[in-house]
Amino acid sequence: MLRHAPGSVRDSVIEFLASTESASVHEIHAAVSARIGDVAPSSVRSYLNLNVPDLFERVARGRYRLAGPPGGGAAAAPPWHWQHGGATLHHADCFDWLRAQPSQSIHAVVTDPPYGLIEYTSKEQGKLRIGKGGVWRIPPSYDGHQRAPLPRFTVLTEDDRTVLRLFFVDFGRLLARVAVPGANILVASNPLLAHVVATAMSEAGLEMRGYLTRLVMTMRGGDRPKNAHEEFPDVSVLPRSMAEQWVMLRTPPEGRVQDNLRKWGTGGFRRPSADRPFGDVIRSRPTPAQEKRIAPHPSLKPQAFLRQLVRGVLPLGEGVVLDPFAGSGSTLAAANAVGYRSVGIERDRAYLEMAMAAIPPLGAIAVRDE
Repeated sequence: MLRHAPGSVRDSVIEFLASTESASVHEIHAAVSARIGDVAPSSVRSYLNLNVPDLFERVARGRYRLAGPPGGGAAAAPPWHWQHGGATLHHADCFDWLRAQPSQSIHAVVTDPPYGLIEYTSKEQGKLRIGKGGVWRIPPSYDGHQRAPLPRFTVLTEDDRTVLRLFFVDFGRLLARVAVPGANILVASNPLLAHVVATAMSEAGLEMRGYLTRLVMTMRGGDRPKNAHEEFPDVSVLPRSMAEQWVMLRTPPEGRVQDNLRKWGTGGFRRPSADRPFGDVIRSRPTPAQEKRIAPHPSLKPQAFLRQLVRGVLPLGEGVVLDPFAGSGSTLAAANAVGYRSVGIERDRAYLEMAMAAIPPLGAIAVRDE
C-alpha cells in the first residue's frame, strides 16, 4: 500500500520551491515531510536529481531552485500544438496536460514511456546526442552495421525503482480518469521492468489484461561475464532478448463488454480480419534503416508493428488514440496511416521538432507484412 498519494512528493517539492529563491536538500526534505508526513530523504534527493534541469536547477552543491523557462522563454519554443492529418502534437509535460483534460475524453493509449526518469533526463540525453553514452550503452559497429544505443536498465537503484513505481501509479491514475470506460492502454516495457509497470498501473485502478509480445531480436543480453569472458566462455549472464513486452491494461468497462461497445465504442480489440482474432504475439523485424533516417530516435518502433498495434486498440475503428510520450511521433504517424485520430504529448524540444518533421513521411511509408 502506498504511504503517500501518487505525485504528492513532486507537488510538495514544487510548492515549497515556488515559495523560496532556493533551498538545500535538507530544507526541501523537511518541508515535504511537514506537508505530507515522513518521507525518505533518498526519495526527495532522487526526485530532484532526476528532474534537473527540466524542473529544477542546481545552484550549488546540494542546493536547488525551480528552473526558469528553457531556451530563453516562450518566443524560442515551437508552436504549442501542431497538426497533420488526424494527428495533433502538443508541446507539454504529459502529467500537466492530462490533469487539464476533461474526464472520459480518450479512447485508447499506445505509448513507450521514457523509463529513465534517468535515461531521458536532459543530462543523459545530452550525453547520448554527442555520442558519449552516459547510461546509454553505445554498441560497437560490426558486420557493417552501426547498432542503436540501448539504455542500461540495470543501473537503477532501489530508490530509482521506488520513484519509477510512484511515477507509474501517478500516470495510471491520470489515465484512468481521462480514458473512457473499456479503453485499451498498451505500454511498452522490457523484461526487467514490466512487472513494476504492471503492478503500479494496476494499483492505480486499471485492469491488467496480460502482456503483448513483439517477437524481435534485440541487442540486449547474451554477453559473457564482464572481464571474465575467457574464463567462462560458455556462460551468458542474461539470455539474449528475442522479445519485447508490452503491458496491456484496460479501464474498467461499464457493465458487459457489449454494453460498453454500444455506449463508448471500447472494451475489446479490433480483429485483423473476420477469421483472425487480435493476438498477443506480433512478429516484427527491427526498425528499417529508412525509418531510422527519418526519425533517429533511440527507441523508434517500426511502422509495420505500430500500425497493427494502433489499429487493434480501437475495436470499432472509432475514437482518439493518445501517446503521452510521443518521442519521434511514430505512434501518431501509424494512426494517420490507419485512418485514426490521435494526440501526442512531448516535452523534449528536440524530439518535438523531430516528430513534426517525421510524422508526415513515416505515415506515408508503405510497409510490408511481417
